[in-house]
Amino acid sequence: MDKVCASAAEAVADIPDGASLAVGGFGLNGIPDVLIQALHSQGATGLRVVSNNCGVDGRGLGVLLADGRIARVTGSYVGENKEFARQYLSGELEVELVPQGTLAERLRAGGAGIPAFYTPAGVGTQVAVGGLPWRYASDGAVAVASPAKETRDFAGRTYVLEHAITTDFALVRAWRGDTHGNLVFRKAAGNFNPLAAMAGRITVAEVEQLVEPGELNPDEVHLPGIFVQRVVELTAAQAIAKQIEKRTVRA
Repeated sequence: MDKVCASAAEAVADIPDGASLAVGGFGLNGIPDVLIQALHSQGATGLRVVSNNCGVDGRGLGVLLADGRIARVTGSYVGENKEFARQYLSGELEVELVPQGTLAERLRAGGAGIPAFYTPAGVGTQVAVGGLPWRYASDGAVAVASPAKETRDFAGRTYVLEHAITTDFALVRAWRGDTHGNLVFRKAAGNFNPLAAMAGRITVAEVEQLVEPGELNPDEVHLPGIFVQRVVELTAAQAIAKQIEKRTVRA
């Protein structure tokens, strides 16, 4: 039952080239930065990432992206990363853009064993009818476009069928956790982390505060340990080294 790994490097050592990864976080908030850095050092490439966004230039998943280690991204928001835009528009990166709520539910459904679901989000747009550019050619033409999706009417309203997401691995960050993998997320860091953790076949969690089983109040556990296979305890320095995406102060 003890799922603690000796280091982040050990926890990601078996992630192979071409692996699919669900990664928690929103912008730079709640990202598993230590695991991302360990994966960067490990050297895996051709990665297929599912995450709300792909970090920013030089931070978070942007570190892997800058080295050409990510082949495909399924996400919702890409506006803070110039290198992401460059790779996408030049045909170096395949991108599947998904409405944010739909992405969250596709991850949750994957973890819950639900193969697909109907949603009104995207009906009447290219999300449903197809044609969104997934990959561009070097000349700017669309090389790969999204396919049309099945739609169905319920009670007079049209819905589009969306498929669940499961991935080979998931990387997440938690505020507190125990050695059995039960996790508690703090404030906004509970964004995509629980959902990403559910979707991974092997989920690795970096934890700011690691405690023994029984020390967490069961009513406060956000994600049960059944969804987590590996736990990495952060050092005090790693736990407080949180990056701020945008800082706004008074004049």
